[in-house]
Amino acid sequence: MDLLSIKDPAFLKTLSNNELEKLSVDIREFLIEKLSVTGGHIGPNLGVVELTVALHKVFDSPKDKLIWDVGHQSYVHKILTGRACEFDTLRQYQGLCGFPKRNESEHDVWETGHSSTSLSAAMGMVVARDLKKTKEHILPIIGDGALTGGMALEALNHIGHEQKDMIIILNDNEMSIAPNVGALHNVLGRLRTAGKYHWVKDELEYLLKKVPAVGGKLAATAERLKDSLKYMLVSGIFFEELGFTYLGPVDGHNYDDLFENLQYAKKTKGPVLLHVITKKGKGYSPAETDTIGTWHGTGPYKIETGDFFKPSEVAPAWSKLVSETVRRLARTDERIVAITPAMPVGSKLEGFASEFPERMYDVGIAEQHATTMAAGLATQDMKPFLAIYSTFLQRAYDQVVHDVCRQNLNVFFGIDRAGLVGADGETHQGVFDIAFLRNLPNMVLMMPKDENEGQHMVNTAISYDDGPIAMRYPRGNGLGVAMDKELKIIPIGTWEVLKEGKDAVILTFGTTIEMALEAAEQLASKGLTIRVVNARFIKPLDEVMLAEIFEHNLPVLTIEEAVLQGGFGSAVIEYAHDHRYHHATVERMGIPDRFIEHGSVSKLLNEIELTTEHVCGRILSMLPAKKKKVLGS
Repeated sequence: MDLLSIKDPAFLKTLSNNELEKLSVDIREFLIEKLSVTGGHIGPNLGVVELTVALHKVFDSPKDKLIWDVGHQSYVHKILTGRACEFDTLRQYQGLCGFPKRNESEHDVWETGHSSTSLSAAMGMVVARDLKKTKEHILPIIGDGALTGGMALEALNHIGHEQKDMIIILNDNEMSIAPNVGALHNVLGRLRTAGKYHWVKDELEYLLKKVPAVGGKLAATAERLKDSLKYMLVSGIFFEELGFTYLGPVDGHNYDDLFENLQYAKKTKGPVLLHVITKKGKGYSPAETDTIGTWHGTGPYKIETGDFFKPSEVAPAWSKLVSETVRRLARTDERIVAITPAMPVGSKLEGFASEFPERMYDVGIAEQHATTMAAGLATQDMKPFLAIYSTFLQRAYDQVVHDVCRQNLNVFFGIDRAGLVGADGETHQGVFDIAFLRNLPNMVLMMPKDENEGQHMVNTAISYDDGPIAMRYPRGNGLGVAMDKELKIIPIGTWEVLKEGKDAVILTFGTTIEMALEAAEQLASKGLTIRVVNARFIKPLDEVMLAEIFEHNLPVLTIEEAVLQGGFGSAVIEYAHDHRYHHATVERMGIPDRFIEHGSVSKLLNEIELTTEHVCGRILSMLPAKKKKVLGS
C-alpha cells in the first residue's frame, strides 16, 4: 500500500484482516527504511504496529481520544493520520516532531515526552466529556515501564475510585528503555502467564448455570469459588482490586485477539484495563533481539546489518566519563552508591553495575523516589550519586527542595543532557536546571569546560561533604583533550581565566566556552582584547573575581546554554546590584523565554542567535567607542 497517500485512518474500516496484515508489513518496512536515515525511536514503534492499526480501526480518532504515554511510540499513529510524507524530516529542524504535537494534527490530542502522564490527562478528558454530556471514548496507551511511575499509580488509584468509563491500553513489552524493574513488573509477569483466566471463568459460570438451584448456599459457594479461581490464576489481581475490569493478556500482534477484546472493552461500563503483550522491535531482527535498550532510540544505521553510523574515533561520551570516574572512586570508597531512574544505559552505568552490583540501584521511572532515596542514603553518611537527565530532574523538584537541600544532605547529582539536546526537542532540552537549582539554599552547581576538568569535578563532588552538589554535563562526546592521570579537587566557587583581555569580559562555562574563545580571537584581529573566563561554578559565584572585574569597570557579557530568566547571567546582575556596582555594564546571551523545538543543535543555536558571530556583534554593541574605531568611522 502507498502509505504516502493516507490522509486519515478512515480507510481502515473497510480492510480485512489479511489486508491489515499486509499493511503492517508495509508500515514496518517504511519505518525501518526511513529511520535508518533520520534515526529515531524504532524499537517502540515496530512493537505497536498492529495495536495502533487496531485502535484506529475500532475507534474514531479524533472524536475518540488516543493519548500516547511518553509519545515515542506514536510514529505508526502519525503514518495512519496522514503524515507519512513528512518522515524524511523526522526530528529534524522545522520537520516532523518525534512525539505527538497538537499543532501537527487534530489526532494528536496530548503532547508528551515524559512518561506516566497519560492516565492523569485521560482522567481530565473523561471528566470534561461527562460534564459536557458527550459520548467519545478516552483511551490512554501506557507502557509497562511508564506504569511504574508514581504519577501513573496516583491516577490509577483515582480512576478506580471514580469508576468513570475509560479504556486503558497497557502496552506490555517488558521494557521501557532498559529492562523494567520493580514489584509491579513482576505482577505483570505473572499476569502474562495467566491468559486462561477469563476463558476458565466463563466456562465455570456456564457449568454452574447447568446445576439445579438448591438455595442460596450453592450460589454463595459458587461466587466464592469464582473469586478463589481469580486469585489462583491471576496472582494478586492487582487491577481488579483497584476497581478496573481487567482484560487479557492479549497478543498485541494478532488482529483477531485485538479486535475481540477492543470491542468487548468498548461495551464495558466503568474503567477497563486491556493488557496487550507486544514485542519491542518486532519485524527487525537487531531491534527484536535487543535486551538492554540499544534499539529504543537510535541514530542512523545500516538496514542490512543493524550497524550504527559512528565516527571511527571519537572522544569519550560525557555520560561514560562521569560514570566511569565515579566507578574509579568507588573502588576506594565503599560509601559510594549509584542510583538511576530507569536510565542505566543512557547514563552509561553498566560498568559500575557489573563491578558493584550491590551498590547500583535502577529504581525504574521514579525520579521522585530516586531523589529521596538518595537523601535517605546521605543521612547515613553514604555518598549517593544520582545520575539523571536534566529534563527528568524537573520531575523531582519538590524532593530536591524539601528532602535534599532543606536538610543540607550530601547528594551528588550528575545532571546529564544539560543544555540543548537537539532531535528530541522541547520536552527534552535540558535548559531549565540552572534556573530552578541556583535559587536553592545549600546547593552547589558547576559545569566543566572539557572532560579533563569533568573528571576533576566528579572527584570534587565526591570529596565534598557540606551538602548537595550538582554537576551539569552535555549530551554527546567530549572534546578529546588529554586526561590527567591523578584526580584533583577544584576549590568550590573558583573560576579560571582562559584568555586575558582589557576591553571586555565574557563569563561562560561548559559548551559555550568554545564560541567565546573563537569570538575573542576574531575580535583580537580587530584590535580588541577580550578576557574569557571559565565560570565553572554557577553557584557559588567567584565573588573575588567578580569584584575585580566590576572595580575595573569592565563590560561583562554572560553566555549560557540555558534559560536567561533566573539563570547564570541573572546571578551576575544580582551580584552587581547587591554590591552596589550600579554603573556596571552586564549583558546576557542564552535561551529566550520560549520552548525550543527539535533540530540539530547548531541550527537551534543559530535560530536563537547564540553563535560566535552573534557574540562578536554583542561585544561590539557594548563598546560603542571601540566599535567606531574598529569600523574605521
